[in-house]
Amino acid sequence: MAAIVRRRRRRRQNAVPMRRPRVFRDLSNPLESLDEEEVYQRYRFSTETILFIVDGVNNILETDTARNRPIPPLIQVLLFLRFVATGAHLRLVGDSLNVSESSAGRVVKSVARAIIEVFTHLIKFPVGDMASKVREGFRRIAGFPKVLGCVDGTQIRISTPSANEADFVNRKGFHSLNVQMVCDPNFRITSLCARWPGSCHDSRIWRTSSLCQQFENGMHDGLLLGDSGYPLTRYLMTPYLAPRTPTEERFNASLCRTRVLIEQTFGILKRKFQSLHFGLRTCPDQAVEYITATCILHNIAIDRQDTQVSYNICDLNIRDCQPQLLQDPAAPARNDGVLKRAAITTGFF
Repeated sequence: MAAIVRRRRRRRQNAVPMRRPRVFRDLSNPLESLDEEEVYQRYRFSTETILFIVDGVNNILETDTARNRPIPPLIQVLLFLRFVATGAHLRLVGDSLNVSESSAGRVVKSVARAIIEVFTHLIKFPVGDMASKVREGFRRIAGFPKVLGCVDGTQIRISTPSANEADFVNRKGFHSLNVQMVCDPNFRITSLCARWPGSCHDSRIWRTSSLCQQFENGMHDGLLLGDSGYPLTRYLMTPYLAPRTPTEERFNASLCRTRVLIEQTFGILKRKFQSLHFGLRTCPDQAVEYITATCILHNIAIDRQDTQVSYNICDLNIRDCQPQLLQDPAAPARNDGVLKRAAITTGFF
């Protein structure tokens, strides 16, 4: 066997190297050959919204090179949208637009960074007049007063990391990032924290977030709603784990009907971008960029009414969102939170 290997090695060494021919692929506009339904099925956005995104990142993605046939910004954006919409391998994503696998990998990373750089202002917690509109929007759902957002975390699968591997194994046994989000009544994401490994508890992520510090410093006039995994404070309301009176039951019902919007936001986001549902085959740092970029795209779709929201708040079954025992022993309820919850319960329910 060793002799055969040596002969093959000598044959390769003595052979005249053949130059690989350069292939010029067709990079024409694929949107011109598709109708609107086909465009949406492939890229999860209408043609008008895709061109809006391209216009925003065009200056960053344009390549200043002397080489022939650089990949146009439109094709770069379509590659990224195809990647996050399907969760497919880069080879398949590149083949769909006549781009090599290596080029597709570089393009996907550069487009994610460009979207974050240009559109990061779209993820912004409401203040001023916008905060008043958000509070009124939440009040109309189930009568819960002064709500500025609903907070929760969702696990997004990633590849096994090379460093601190055990930290990324969540309670379900797979490697992930625990991504904390806050939504408004229109399913927009108003706060995002995507850098924590899957083993971290929701309450720990919350305590270290900048939004928590803003509420602690009194920068926002309103409340957040969370599940029992979060600490009960004067600005973060959680349900009664064992309601004893009809008013406490009505408090829980109103809170659950309102807080379920963050679960619906996760559903809308992961259905639109299947890569977040099936997982991102990349390292944690790169996954954070992809998650942030897709959340920005989600807000663009909401703002431009370019997404399909199929939830009906009136049809929700309260029994499907009852509080569960998720409490973190390191985050007990604070006395100011207990008093605030009691005041809301007696004053509104």
